[in-house]
Amino acid sequence: DARILGSVEMHLEQIVRLMCEAARAGQVVVRLHSGDPALYGAIHEQMAALDEAGVPYEIVPGVTAAFALAARLGVELTVPELVQTIILTRPAGRTPLPEHEQLSRMAAHGASLAIYLGITRMQQVVRDLLTGGVYTPDTPVVVAYRITWPDEVIIHGTLGDIAEKVKAAGFTRQALILVSPALDPANKRTDRPTSRLYDPTYSHRLRRRREPADETAEA
Repeated sequence: DARILGSVEMHLEQIVRLMCEAARAGQVVVRLHSGDPALYGAIHEQMAALDEAGVPYEIVPGVTAAFALAARLGVELTVPELVQTIILTRPAGRTPLPEHEQLSRMAAHGASLAIYLGITRMQQVVRDLLTGGVYTPDTPVVVAYRITWPDEVIIHGTLGDIAEKVKAAGFTRQALILVSPALDPANKRTDRPTSRLYDPTYSHRLRRRREPADETAEA
């Protein structure tokens, strides 16, 4: 039988000590994180401590909330000739950000922007995003509470109204903010520019482009 220990009330030294003691006793230890442990998972210091203790480990990737939300919404976050960059970030809080990573600077790229750990600062987040100079009050935003959990809630809005919608919903934790032009339903049309990957006029290493003669032969 598995012994399950919650770590929410533990500090780093306690967590590491428990893992090391169990591993040295020949037990299989799973340190389970939500989402993907490489993103805001606080695993850097845990790995450093395990390395120092000589305890081997394996990192198993997970699905971060931003990509889980994109799947739930049925959207691609990198749409040809609209947006080709995804930024995963958070606003400054008790843990500061480097100056060059301030949210307003991230917003200046106009990319698909996933903001973690910022739901309690929603109004400031909106101000910072608009300060970037690319997003506008009409830029679409989705806020997801506990995405993929049975009690998940998804709110659609724009930078002009999302702060009030979040306030009305009462979200105070476990929520992701996703900002992207790709969220606009108007950009999910078949007459938009498409990826060159399957474009018949585009050749690559595994497929030659379709020539007019090919179309004549097919006809």
